[in-house]
Amino acid sequence: MTTVNMLAAKTQLSRLVEAIESGAEREIIIARNGRPAAKLVPLTPPPVDVSKRIGIAEGKFVVPDDIDAYNDEIAELFHGEKP
Repeated sequence: MTTVNMLAAKTQLSRLVEAIESGAEREIIIARNGRPAAKLVPLTPPPVDVSKRIGIAEGKFVVPDDIDAYNDEIAELFHGEKP
C-alpha cells in the first residue's frame, strides 16, 4: 500500500491511476497534512447481465447465405461512394 501527500497526488494523478488500473498497486492512500484522507482503489466491474450477452439467441434463427449481398449498396448509402 502506497501513501502519497495531496500535492503529489495532484501532480501525479495520471501515474497513480495507471498504477491502480495495471494492478501494480491495489490501493493508494492520499494524505493531507500527514493524515490519511482518501483511498484510490480500482472500480469493481459491473455484474454481467446474462440476458444481454452476445450469443444469447444462438440457434434461434438462421442467417441467410446472401446476408452480405448488399454490403456495397449499404456502404454507398453511408459514404456516398462505393468502397
